[in-house]
Amino acid sequence: MSNGWKCWLKALMLAAALGLINISVNVLAAEQVFLIDVRTPQEFSEGHLVGAVNIEYQEIVAKISSVTSDKNARIELYCRRGRRSEIALDSLRAVGYQNAVNIGGFEDLRKTRPTTQ
Repeated sequence: MSNGWKCWLKALMLAAALGLINISVNVLAAEQVFLIDVRTPQEFSEGHLVGAVNIEYQEIVAKISSVTSDKNARIELYCRRGRRSEIALDSLRAVGYQNAVNIGGFEDLRKTRPTTQ
């Protein structure tokens, strides 16, 4: 687990302990999620979601095995606005990845998820 996620989890635990939020977790139901940023390396270096791996959308089929070869794995794709991640999603589905989803654009996602910048 990356340090960013550890900090995020610690903050959630503290908020729960203080009664600010209510957390219910089913550890047995947890599944691994592969988060992939399909923007350019330059865009990725300027900020990305914590835990994301950078694979440009046009290289997704050739490089997805560096992340997972499990065609049933949960894969979340995003780009700047959602267009490139939709192209990447179509490419992954064409080669048999059935549990991939386009979660949209970084500008919207950064409002609800931890980022590097």
